[in-house]
Amino acid sequence: MTEQLSADDWISQGLKALTRSGFTALKADPLAKAMGVSRGSFYWHFADLGAFHTAVLKRWREIAAEEIIAGVEADSDEPLTALLRRTFGARLDLERAVRNWAAFDPAAQAAVRAIDRRRLDYIEALLAKRGLAAAMAQARAQILYWTFLGYALSSPQLPAARLHGLLDEIQRMVSA
Repeated sequence: MTEQLSADDWISQGLKALTRSGFTALKADPLAKAMGVSRGSFYWHFADLGAFHTAVLKRWREIAAEEIIAGVEADSDEPLTALLRRTFGARLDLERAVRNWAAFDPAAQAAVRAIDRRRLDYIEALLAKRGLAAAMAQARAQILYWTFLGYALSSPQLPAARLHGLLDEIQRMVSA
């Protein structure tokens, strides 16, 4: 069975468990049971639980920043509009789960800091491309990011029509 499962399979299962049950679910036994395999399969791919956690956090960084940025860059819309739609329109359960994990774990905390910096740098670059001076782009990027974090950590999510109206208003505020 270990040959049938890849490290990516374990990481995907880990992301699901993290989203559904929190970071305490990121253990070999419950993950193996959920996947219908032995715990040995887990250790075939990961030296220990710490290595698995590192891989899960790395994959989250890819999902939470690099895949979104690539999608924005490929989108035909104006990049800031595309970014707002993609980030505020996404399911944010995983975002909340990782940030909760970061409150208890230094490695998760470092991953969150890295993602925050990556996202802020990208937003600043988008605003600078729109002609904002560096200091203004930095300030507005920070405000926009704080707005996103507040939204991401809130629930319940807004109805689509209301969210679109708020995103239009956020874009007007940031662009003014």
